[in-house]
Order: sequence, then C-alpha cells, then structure tokens
Amino acid sequence: MFGYVTPDRPYLFIKDETLYKALYCGLCKSIGAGCGQRARSALTYDMAFMSALIHNIKHEDVTVKKSHCVLHIFRRRPIAAVDETTVMLGCINTALAYYKLCDDKADGDKKGIFRHYFKAGFRRAKRRHPEAVEIIKSQLEKQAELEKAGCAVIDEACEPTAQMMKKLSRYALGEYSTEDTEWLFYDLGKWVYLADGLDDYDKDVKKGRYNVLYNAFKKSCKAEALKSNAEEITFLFDSLFADMRVRLANIKFRYNHDLTDNIILRGIPLKTRSLLSGGCGKKGCINEQTKS
Repeated sequence: MFGYVTPDRPYLFIKDETLYKALYCGLCKSIGAGCGQRARSALTYDMAFMSALIHNIKHEDVTVKKSHCVLHIFRRRPIAAVDETTVMLGCINTALAYYKLCDDKADGDKKGIFRHYFKAGFRRAKRRHPEAVEIIKSQLEKQAELEKAGCAVIDEACEPTAQMMKKLSRYALGEYSTEDTEWLFYDLGKWVYLADGLDDYDKDVKKGRYNVLYNAFKKSCKAEALKSNAEEITFLFDSLFADMRVRLANIKFRYNHDLTDNIILRGIPLKTRSLLSGGCGKKGCINEQTKS
C-alpha cells in the first residue's frame, strides 16, 4: 500500500481512533516477530486499516492492552495483541515494501537502494507465507509488463493491482472470503493505483516515467488533465465508490465496524477530493477543484 488509505478524522469516534492506533502498534510488533526489526520501518496506517477489516470479516476479536514499546519506553500505550492474522499482514506489508523499492530501483529512484535493508525481512516473509508473496510477485510483474508497454487504457492498467488485492483477500480471509469481500478488495486495489497515479502525475511527467493517466489523457500537467477530462475522471471514481458501498453493505460483521466504515465511506472519497484539487505547479496552469 502507499499511505493513501486514511480516515475522515473529524468524524472518527475516540474509541475508533484508539483502536486504529492500537492496531498500528500491534502490527509494528507483529512485523518484528515475523520479519525482523528492520522491516518495521515500512509500516503504514493502510495496513492498520486492513487489519481492522480482515479481523472483523473473520469474526476475530482484537485484544488491546496497555504496554511499552521501543519508541515509548516511559508511557504505556494501547497495543493490539500479536496474532496469526497480524503476523500474516506484517509479512504482506514487508513483501509489498520490498517489491516497491525494487520498482523504485528499476525506475532510477534513489530510494531503491533501501531494498537491501528489507532483504532479510522479505526472506522471512516468503518462508512464512510463500503463497501471499507469490501473489504479490506475479501481479506486480504483470503490472510492470503493462507499464513497459505504455498501456494507455486505464482499466487495463489498474487490473494487476486490483487482482493482487482481490487474491490477497482470498488468501487472508480463507473460509470467510465471499464474492463481496473479493470485489471490495478489488475496488480498493484499483483505487490505490489510481490515487497513486493522480498523486505522482506531475512528478512522473517531469521525470519521464510511466503514468497511466498521462498516457490516457496526454496532458502536460495534472491540472490540465483534470480540467479537460473532469467528467470521465469523476465517473471513474464515483463508480468505484458506489461499488464499495454495495459490497460493504453485503458483508456481515460481528464486531463494531465504525472504523472501517469511516475509512471506506468517508476517508477514501475525502482523499480523492484532495488529490483531484491539486494543481501541477507549472506556470500558467490553473488549480482546478473537481468534485468526486
């Protein structure tokens, strides 16, 4: 994941904020237990959201206790207990981080050098959950092939990332996987890929890197692309949001799902509006506000 999945905090209950942070800290400890201490530095709140969603769909209660950690040695914090699900998600997080840095290296990004920092953690993740790592590897290879070919069809370019999330959900949920859960994760994967494309549009154009939105619209900056293709882009995101709402409504939750509802129904559309409202920073371009 890329750090785009965030809640709408003004509408987040205090209990859910506490749970969100506890899941984050629990995942940090789980990564340490499953993949080693170095791999903990790649954790994002995206995976804390995934932990909340997957635990709830699997009807697994989360145990939260106050304890110390290496960054907070003087004051105890609420931390979710390490369990099989969080260790599995920690391995998935580590594999995603490693392959992302490999991709950065291939793109000539200086951050790619840090992939060596995660090699040991990646090997441990692969030993623990080889099937999940293989899903990530195979779908990212398909993604790389499409990007190398300069794919200009938005739905086609999003497909490998969307399928990766769909297949990972099937692996993580096991017997609790349904058609609705799989398509919810598919939508989330597609949204993340599009959000990343929006966020990096101007940077990718400047550095001559692949960006599906640039290849589709051929505009020199994001503001121009949004201005001339507002209707198509709005329809693209609104269709995703509509399907997420339908899938979410069809999933049965045993425990409180206010946190995940907030993120899916409010946080993701809010983040989209933020990405759509940004200009390109080029002289003469207008910062257009586009509603999603």
